[in-house]
Amino acid sequence: MSINFLEINNATFVASKKNKVLDFNLTIKNEGDIICLLGPSGIGKTTILRSIAGLQKIPKGKIFLKGNLLSSEIDHVEPEKRNVALSFQDNSLFPHYTILENINFGAKRNKNANYNFESDELIKLLHLEGLAEKYPHQVSAGEAQRVSLARSLMSKPDLLLLDEPFSNVDESLKVELQQNIKKILKEKKITTIIVTHDSYEAFYMADYCGILLSQTMKQFDTPYNIYHYPNSIEVVNFLNRGILVDAKVLDESSVEHKCLGVIKGNFVKKYKKGTAVKLLVQPDDLEHDDKSDLKLEIIDRKFRGTNFIYTLKTKNDDLIPVFVHSHHIHQHEVEEKFGIKTPIYIDHLVCF
Repeated sequence: MSINFLEINNATFVASKKNKVLDFNLTIKNEGDIICLLGPSGIGKTTILRSIAGLQKIPKGKIFLKGNLLSSEIDHVEPEKRNVALSFQDNSLFPHYTILENINFGAKRNKNANYNFESDELIKLLHLEGLAEKYPHQVSAGEAQRVSLARSLMSKPDLLLLDEPFSNVDESLKVELQQNIKKILKEKKITTIIVTHDSYEAFYMADYCGILLSQTMKQFDTPYNIYHYPNSIEVVNFLNRGILVDAKVLDESSVEHKCLGVIKGNFVKKYKKGTAVKLLVQPDDLEHDDKSDLKLEIIDRKFRGTNFIYTLKTKNDDLIPVFVHSHHIHQHEVEEKFGIKTPIYIDHLVCF
């Protein structure tokens, strides 16, 4: 019988009366998997990481790592005996150590690890060149955050915990760092849990994502499935990747919207004919067609580099987002009419 790498069973995590997560379950089967926990600020994401690292006790539930019990209502393995590294969002460096000394702190830990790092390697990977002899108060918040990450990697943990690891990093550097970190985590098979409120970051970094809302885990799945098959209106609203519109089920493969007309596709859940539903329409579900007879008014346009997102208003005041490639033959202006290709087909008919 194989042992899951990490198991958290029916755990409660508490930071305050309002900041808590209840009946939390998480299983990481494979070493080297990257998990992202997504949720709004103050939901308790950091508290979960602190509890896994052993910095907080849990009042209920159990946490196992590689088959060993770390935490329960009565058991608590001290942080230094867990071989779990936590890289904090805020500056947690030793102020009297240089940057290089901070990175090398703990390098002698876990001599049995099947991978290793050199400080020069991590300095280059995280763009920390020229900072080795400086002290934490002499570097920026983003640099301190990357030093903390380098220090965590140097300790060769069985489990790496990252709290908003790129929150203080300039956008121009963030994409490269995400690529570098993901590559090295996969190459070294370092099992990692990342806490973030950025769904784009989570969808890129993670093998699996957990959505935390209203003090509980609402959904745990692959990024693709969470985007295309959200399991609740709460998840849809949190991801903010589309709009829910009123529709009526016509048959086993189609719904009808008052303005968009008949929409065909594959239902994620089965509904009886005539059922009134809320249909999820995402920006990539509809296609633009200048020659279409179905035209809606443009009320907003956002440029996203590779594409535009047009917000269209229907006769019943639904505001529907639509992607259009930025190389489309011409741009459309606000208050113009915008054509939607018909008949409409949406592969995933997600309804509530």
